[in-house]
Amino acid sequence: MNLFVFLFGLIVGSFLNCVVYRLEKKQSFLQGRSFCPYCKHTLSWQDLIPVFSFLFLRGKCRYCNKKVSIQYPLVEIATALLFLLIFNFSPFGRSPAGGQTLFWLIVSSFLIIIFVYDLKHFIIPDKVIYPAIIIALIFNFSPYGRSPAGGQFIIHNSIFAAVGAAIFFLTIVLISQGKWMGVGDIKLAFLMGLLLGFPYILVALFFSFLIGAIIGVGLILAKRKTMKSEIPFGPSLVAGTYTALFFGENIVQWYLSLFMI
Repeated sequence: MNLFVFLFGLIVGSFLNCVVYRLEKKQSFLQGRSFCPYCKHTLSWQDLIPVFSFLFLRGKCRYCNKKVSIQYPLVEIATALLFLLIFNFSPFGRSPAGGQTLFWLIVSSFLIIIFVYDLKHFIIPDKVIYPAIIIALIFNFSPYGRSPAGGQFIIHNSIFAAVGAAIFFLTIVLISQGKWMGVGDIKLAFLMGLLLGFPYILVALFFSFLIGAIIGVGLILAKRKTMKSEIPFGPSLVAGTYTALFFGENIVQWYLSLFMI
């Protein structure tokens, strides 16, 4: 089963690469066959085997010999590993919480697109974030809706967390006049609240800012960025979301234990 989930993740990751590219080019990802972005030659099935085709062709197009971005195998492998983690180690586990696991596999596909697209283009596309929010809302109101801790999901909890996170980011955007955060970050924070609820949204936001700060300082020390450089925050928010999903309950319990006598 783990092998099936891993292979399925590789295939999904390959599709997500296609979505990222076609979103950038404003093309439909539901129509037309895959093609080389350089020579536009239609790719055959042996060119589209996740990871293997990249390695076999040594990272180059079979037809024009142009170099293929390392993004493609990295996204495929990352998607496969994330699917494995959700299937085996998420708070939902396997059965009987299959509905929750399937939901997180679907949502993870949206989050991976957001991660890659924002990293490349410094923007979170509405065509991705809005459907993800709608799916999260529908799931929360469904019989399968549960919190990451494993208990029954309280609708008011998720809405409270989503609105609170969005207002927090909106305040930052207004104070900085859009220099510190973007509107897309507000929407992503709202989605995170729907996914995690309270108090796990606090864990996600704390680690998002921590990860963002570490990356920012590292880039500045490496002289890749300056204090005035723009750094996408979406990837850090996505990373914070998964930190809360996998470790949120333990982190909250540890924090509360500090105040218990």
